[in-house]
Amino acid sequence: MSHLLKPSRAMLGLFLGVAAPLLLHATASQAADTKMSEGETKARASNCFSCHAIDHKLVGPAYDEVAKHYAGQGDAIVATLVKKVKMGGAGNWGEVPMTAHPELSDADASLMVKWILSLNGSAAATTGRGTKAAAPAAMHTYRDTFGKSVQTDVAVFTGSDQKNVTPAVFNGYEQYNSYCFRCHGGDAVGGEYAPDLRKSMANGMTYEQFLSTAMAGRQDKGMPSWAGFFEEKDIHAIYDYIKARQLNLIPEGRPPSG
Repeated sequence: MSHLLKPSRAMLGLFLGVAAPLLLHATASQAADTKMSEGETKARASNCFSCHAIDHKLVGPAYDEVAKHYAGQGDAIVATLVKKVKMGGAGNWGEVPMTAHPELSDADASLMVKWILSLNGSAAATTGRGTKAAAPAAMHTYRDTFGKSVQTDVAVFTGSDQKNVTPAVFNGYEQYNSYCFRCHGGDAVGGEYAPDLRKSMANGMTYEQFLSTAMAGRQDKGMPSWAGFFEEKDIHAIYDYIKARQLNLIPEGRPPSG
């Protein structure tokens, strides 16, 4: 995505001011229930899991891969990674820049880094806290609004009658037309400030590229990072909605839902 307009600083500040204490309370309770370490609790209370998962790559590398990469390097690597977390940047794990986190204290960032490094050789995926990457999606065959048969790996409708879209596609419609439309145009038709995302997908933009752009932003294009505001599942839903629009499977306006 390019040039998405983020909620105003005042609105986002109010949201975070109200939500943050509740989120911290919830994650503290979750830590007590599942015996999370303090570092994991703090990571989950931050926006780390918008771009990372424990055991598979999202925008950034899987945490267990980070732990494996830096295994055996001792305490010195902790200070290096704390600095990286706070300053952000790109290069070590690809060209997508990591969002800076200057608001984190050295103590909190250190706890988070030490937890990540502790995952080397751990059984995190069996604790219920790992989230395995989804299996390759099945292909679906639909009729577009012109009667042409099209195939896609996006599940657009709940049934072969194509009467109602899936909850994910409807969620994508709601999210897109609440936020993305301001720059990309309502109903994913392109806007004055940003490109038509249907054309981006027609030209080969993958979900992984879409997710990376949405979460990391494009500072050179004036697009902010949405990490910490959207969850990965919301970005996936927005992608599914735009893909359905690109394939002419749903018309402009509110898609039918059950």
